[in-house]
Order: sequence, then C-alpha cells, then structure tokens
Amino acid sequence: MARAIELSIESVRSGGGPFGAVIVREGKIVAEAFNQVTAKNDPTAHAEVIAIRQACAKLGVFDLKDYELYTSCEPCPMCLGAIYWARLSRIYFANTAKDAAKIGFDDSFIYRELKLPHARRRIQTTQMMREEALAGFRAWAAKSDKISY
Repeated sequence: MARAIELSIESVRSGGGPFGAVIVREGKIVAEAFNQVTAKNDPTAHAEVIAIRQACAKLGVFDLKDYELYTSCEPCPMCLGAIYWARLSRIYFANTAKDAAKIGFDDSFIYRELKLPHARRRIQTTQMMREEALAGFRAWAAKSDKISY
C-alpha cells in the first residue's frame, strides 16, 4: 500500500490526479501505475486500469485471479468493473470514495445513473438494431474453439 500511496503523490507532482495502484502476487509487485487521465487525454487512464493493462501485458494473460490490487483510493465504478473482469483475488484501498468526493472526484452520480431506466439517464441512451447485433452473439455461441472469459 505504501507504494500505491507514493505513486499517488508522484502523480500529483507530475500534474495528474492523486491516485496510485500496484498489482501484487506473493508479496512482489508485478505492475504499478498512477493516474494519467490528463497526461494522456484519456478518461480511462485511471491508475487501476493502467496497472491491470500492464500486468496482463507483462504476464501474457487476461485473468489475474491469483493477484491482489493495492490502490490509494477506493476504486471508481469503471475501475471496479475492470477489477472484476480481470478477476483479481483481493482489493486493498486507502482513501474512501467519500474522501475523493471531498476533493472533487465524486463518482456517486454514476452509481445513481446505473439504477435509472435508460430513458431517464443524463446521457441519452437508445437501443437499436438488436436483431442484427444478435448475429455476433450467435457466432460466438456456435464457435467451438473460443477462449471463454
């Protein structure tokens, strides 16, 4: 956790947001990152997401089930989704989402939005061409040599 916190401070000093993350297995860091949203002009460049990408690339896997994440702050909804998809075995965090909200990083509105019907969300959301899109799902279901994830 100390390294994740150091990374969060490094990020602030280099102009980024105050977030750092490390991925660990058996006490050894395999990937580490800090927030790079503004540095890369990429809203998905959160510390946790970058650390997951680095770990997976380094290890040649998409499943981090035997790895743990240490992050300087409770993960946002996007990062939490990535953590679950990567199947990390455990999350350790320092600052809370409420702590982050107090300094302007409030993601509570996303949780509220997810509970709303599509028609009531802030970003207009319209379903279309479902029948045509199901062709991709049928192709996946029929594929005998797929790699399940």
